[in-house]
Amino acid sequence: MTLRVFLSFWVLGSALWFSACIRTEPFYEGDDLPLVFSTDTLRFDTVFTTQGSATRIFKVFNPQDEAIRIPGIRLAGQAPGFFRLNVDGVPGDVFHDVEILAKDSIYVFVEVTIDPDQDVSVSPFVVQEHVLFESSGQTLKVVLEAWGQNANYIPNNQNAGGVARLTCDMGEVIWADPKPYVIFGVLLIDSCVLRIREGMRIHVHGGVVNSGSGFYSDGLIYTQPDGRLQVEGTPEQPVIFRSDRLESGFDEVPGQWAGIRLGPGSGSHTISHARILHPVVGVLVDSSTSLTIRNTEIAYSASSGLSSFAGNISGDNLLLHDNGRNGIQLSLGGVHRFRYCTLANYGNTNEALYASNIFCLDPLCSEAYTLPLKLEMINCVITGNQKDEITFVDGIQSGPSGFYFDMDHCLVRIDDLLQPDQWPDFRDHCRQCLEVSAVDRLFRAPDEGDFRPDSLAVFLGGALPLPDVPGDLVGNPRDPVAPDMGCYEGE
Repeated sequence: MTLRVFLSFWVLGSALWFSACIRTEPFYEGDDLPLVFSTDTLRFDTVFTTQGSATRIFKVFNPQDEAIRIPGIRLAGQAPGFFRLNVDGVPGDVFHDVEILAKDSIYVFVEVTIDPDQDVSVSPFVVQEHVLFESSGQTLKVVLEAWGQNANYIPNNQNAGGVARLTCDMGEVIWADPKPYVIFGVLLIDSCVLRIREGMRIHVHGGVVNSGSGFYSDGLIYTQPDGRLQVEGTPEQPVIFRSDRLESGFDEVPGQWAGIRLGPGSGSHTISHARILHPVVGVLVDSSTSLTIRNTEIAYSASSGLSSFAGNISGDNLLLHDNGRNGIQLSLGGVHRFRYCTLANYGNTNEALYASNIFCLDPLCSEAYTLPLKLEMINCVITGNQKDEITFVDGIQSGPSGFYFDMDHCLVRIDDLLQPDQWPDFRDHCRQCLEVSAVDRLFRAPDEGDFRPDSLAVFLGGALPLPDVPGDLVGNPRDPVAPDMGCYEGE
């Protein structure tokens, strides 16, 4: 045997001997993925002011006594182009049959690249993605979350589902930065006046949160007893409150954030020239609290647009449309006055205006709270797709002292309200009012959100001149002799 042949046999024999000594580890054979992750949400805390990248890491643990083979790892594709993966040192978009030995782990590196100066329809305020770990029987995920825009994040992007307190020792905080404000979680205004200047854009990161006390809608602006909200928009630069989802398809989706709640005993608040879009409830005025609201649109709410619970509201030039329940809901009394308002309650089975002086504590109303109600409405349009768009509930039955309403030069849609067991004397309290039906053409294009008066609208020129309300919702001057009903003056 030559030396070369001997060496060849020796190398082959050694290789076989070493391979025989290496233990082949059995693999877990279940359809599920018994994995443990170092985090369920990987957040990129960097606030990008210029285009840039950041990298974060999470670990995937195999706690089993057997090796695991993961059939697939990939990005879900919710935010294409923003995130890139590297699994245990190997870059790529999709990974197959990734192995983790028993009691071992692997690293997953995630890189995000953000251009904060892109339009929010391309680069939203919050960029979210999922890393999916897939098998035939189970899919696990890790959430990726980054800030996509140069904005003021209140308090930060890790507060979703949490509570943040805005306080200034009875002073005031002014929001006047041209960059948008993005609110995460619940913002409590306490011992402070929050003054929001004209043209500000307030975006709220909402959604459903599951806490120890149950499910609730996230994304709420709430005033405590020593908190005040002052919104100071102009016709040219209204203040906009809306969801932080600005991609196409979300413009008319209701209930994306909880809304604005003026808490019990929090005094007087003002909202002027604002647009409040996509909340659960637009604005709720709680007990012993008052709101002066002017030239404001509230739309695409999941519930009522403007609501009061034993509060007081004064409103001029309001537009309430595409709300899931009432345009205006007044519960448990209060003192309320509305002038030149349009309540267009299409697309649901609730009335445009609901007013009561009672709040039942049980389904049979065997126990209830009652408070007197005083309601005045002048030059308002109250309509929708139901034959009755007004519901009044008098739980006190003590005459005008318990339930008082006065309406003047209003357009209303009513039918059963005039029945003997309801409000047969309604017309005595609705002077110079117009009654309409479903066939009457009122607005230019209500299906497209255009509630300006149609050229043939019956309420043109039918309002009572009010010198202290010289303009309409968008600042157009009112006719000094024969103005139009509702929030818009016709052209």
